[in-house]
Amino acid sequence: MTGPASLRCMLMRGGTSKGAYFLADDLPPEPALRDDLLLRVMGSPDPRQIDGLGGAHPLTSKVAVVSPSAVPEADVDYLFLQVAVDEPEVSRRQNCGNLLAGVGPFAVERGLVQAGNDETSVRIRMVNSGDLATATFPTPGGHVDYTGDTEISGVPGSASAVVVEFPPGKAELLPTGNVRDTVAGIEVTCVDNGMPTVLIPAQALRVTGYEDPKALETNRELAAWLHEIRQEAGELMGLGDVTGTTVPKLTLLAPPRHGGAVTTRTFIPVRCHTSIGVLGAASVVAGLRIEGSVAHGIAALPERGDRLRIEHPSGFTDIESDIDHTSDGGPRARRTAVVRTARKIFDGTVFPVPPTGGRS
Repeated sequence: MTGPASLRCMLMRGGTSKGAYFLADDLPPEPALRDDLLLRVMGSPDPRQIDGLGGAHPLTSKVAVVSPSAVPEADVDYLFLQVAVDEPEVSRRQNCGNLLAGVGPFAVERGLVQAGNDETSVRIRMVNSGDLATATFPTPGGHVDYTGDTEISGVPGSASAVVVEFPPGKAELLPTGNVRDTVAGIEVTCVDNGMPTVLIPAQALRVTGYEDPKALETNRELAAWLHEIRQEAGELMGLGDVTGTTVPKLTLLAPPRHGGAVTTRTFIPVRCHTSIGVLGAASVVAGLRIEGSVAHGIAALPERGDRLRIEHPSGFTDIESDIDHTSDGGPRARRTAVVRTARKIFDGTVFPVPPTGGRS
């Protein structure tokens, strides 16, 4: 069996990413066959992904697999798969909070969830981690409405809001048990509020944190340092050998320049994110609020309110976060919510490169 010659697919923008959304029943159940098929759908491995749907960047080479949930706490299950651009690899080691914004609308479009007359809330289980989220979006007359006046940085124009709220996760907010750790000679804070993330003061790596992503990507000394930090931090965070994976994320912190709480540059793992992922931003915000983290003296936290603005290369992301510092097991996230947008780009049939086609 080599997988179908064609299959149903919906291409959607979710947040600041773009990906192919599939029903699980439309894909082979065997992971190896499924992953091979998705490589051919996206056109990998090829730096241009010229023969598939991929956009030659990790942010546009993503897949969401959606199915009715296997647990009563959720309506649908969402498996995120990161398809490498120039390597024949498909990873399920992490969640994607950007594509998450499109899961609720997709579930309604495919009939997995019945739409309400005004708005619909879809309870989602993120299969990669087992964490839960609830996405709420407008469905006037029982149909998803993608038009609206909500703007997010990194996306031109506006669309309807998708409010994604995360209950407290199962993972320890401080996976190493420490507010600060020293890795590769640098003091960092390792935090997991939906995405394993390492917070690093930019100046500790001899950069400002305001550089253009391309300038940071071509800094070989920085790349080597980040690789060492990621390897050591991954072990400390209980992730094992993180070679060949995209977690933990590494986020450089610098003082804000445009009225936000902090300026960020995030690596995934070598490419510098042109904005910031939703779950990565949730972890950054939690880290900013943890007393004694490396963000102390860098971040400018408001005196009131749960909302923090995270500045990034494309603009900003607003995250609402509330941390409980009184629990016996260390700080805990009480609530995390983010406003995103999503848009259906096409819904139809995709024709993968045949198995004997020359992927190179």
